[in-house]
Amino acid sequence: MNEFKTTIRGVMMGILSGNPKHEPMHYGEVYSLWSFLMVSKSAVAGYQTHLNHAGDEDLHKLLEEAMTLCQQEMEQVEELLKEHGVGLPPTPPERPKACLEDIPVGARFMDPEIAAALSMDVSAGLVACSTIMGQAIREDIAAMFGQFHIQKATLGLKVLRLNKEKGWLIVPPLHHHKAEDC
Repeated sequence: MNEFKTTIRGVMMGILSGNPKHEPMHYGEVYSLWSFLMVSKSAVAGYQTHLNHAGDEDLHKLLEEAMTLCQQEMEQVEELLKEHGVGLPPTPPERPKACLEDIPVGARFMDPEIAAALSMDVSAGLVACSTIMGQAIREDIAAMFGQFHIQKATLGLKVLRLNKEKGWLIVPPLHHHKAEDC
């Protein structure tokens, strides 16, 4: 039994030592990166659509920032998947630009709805990055998603600030209960 443990340990140390870029990815890492890429591609298509509907200039800028961030992340993840021979998920077609005034009022996404959707995307992205960091055995993957996490948290703070400044934040019931003195 000790010989088996020693053999396994030796094999693992040979595979998982040195430059992490030369280490194989485990199936969970491959699936998570592929899924992250697919969701990011869909998010960019959604942001392009939301840009057509956004009337607020500050919201418009945050959507563009979110798109740029997603595109940078996608490039890094695509490169890593390609290096390991993993097929990439399909990319949705780019959304055409539209004039806000040409979209009927009843068919428009309203700015508070767009901001709420962006908040939700950022929140889900933070969870995804944390999950991938936690399951990664390759240090370069964990570091990459740590950086993505920091960038998403920064964007999330900007979206929260915008929601507060514009009065779009829908606050859940606040709890003001104070313990009574004995």
